[in-house]
Amino acid sequence: MAPMVASKERESNLARLLGSGTAGISELAVFHPVDTIAKRLMSNQTKITNASQLNAVIFKDKAAAPAGRKFFSLFPGLGYAAGYKVLQRIYKYGGQPIARDYLAAHYGKDFESAFGKKTGKAIMHSTAGSLIGIGEIVLLPLDVLKIKRQTNPEAFRGRGIFKIVADEGFGLYRGWGWTAARNAPGSFALFGGSAFTKEYVFALNDYNQASWFQNFIASIAGASASLVVSAPLDVIKTRIQNRNFENPESGFRILTNMAKNEGFSSFFKGLVPKLLMTGPKLVFSFWLAQTLIPAFDGMLK
Repeated sequence: MAPMVASKERESNLARLLGSGTAGISELAVFHPVDTIAKRLMSNQTKITNASQLNAVIFKDKAAAPAGRKFFSLFPGLGYAAGYKVLQRIYKYGGQPIARDYLAAHYGKDFESAFGKKTGKAIMHSTAGSLIGIGEIVLLPLDVLKIKRQTNPEAFRGRGIFKIVADEGFGLYRGWGWTAARNAPGSFALFGGSAFTKEYVFALNDYNQASWFQNFIASIAGASASLVVSAPLDVIKTRIQNRNFENPESGFRILTNMAKNEGFSSFFKGLVPKLLMTGPKLVFSFWLAQTLIPAFDGMLK
């Protein structure tokens, strides 16, 4: 079956690796403290009514410490974060084009006949992102360890990473179903929001020809859509992962307790901070990857 995407849109895998890897490293260096704040706010199960309580939730036992110690307390789990975030961005941003090429080669005409040429192309980008998002669960143990370091360091009890892996085994994949359920629509919206913006706002035939400004606007659209769509499942996923290793709780029990004790709004806890803080982080890395991958591809030719 004839491919839907023209060959000029295809970048080398090395360019994808370099572009996505650079984006992941840059994102980690700039935004890890922001990620810690968002995770701690999502994990909080009490109402915050004043600045003192907010301070305690964000900085935990360093709430009364000097400003410098407060700031460095936002870097727990940096080693896990480095491994997870860089691998995740390489996998997601570098893997989505590979999945897209596969879909274009084998199902391109099906997308075009079902949705039309322009919409079909954008939905194909979205579907490739969703498939890659589901596969992201292979990296779940690193995400679990990162989140526990950020929100519940007592769970480690002095154990190193190899001891934890030996003790917990596949328990580190706890919450994988909820993670996949969150990643599928989230990644669909991320890549779809960007693709639809490039297709219908900027009328680009070749998305790789987008300027840095067009990539930036497209990244804002994709990141915002992704965060809103995945917010409820992201809260449940985070609460599953931040529990003590020996005291796990199922996602359905967490969902039931949230609905019963905290109300519907609890499923969107942390959404505003995520849009204000995690949003720019996702926009930054996504924009950088979309800009750098074609740039590296041009340099390597």
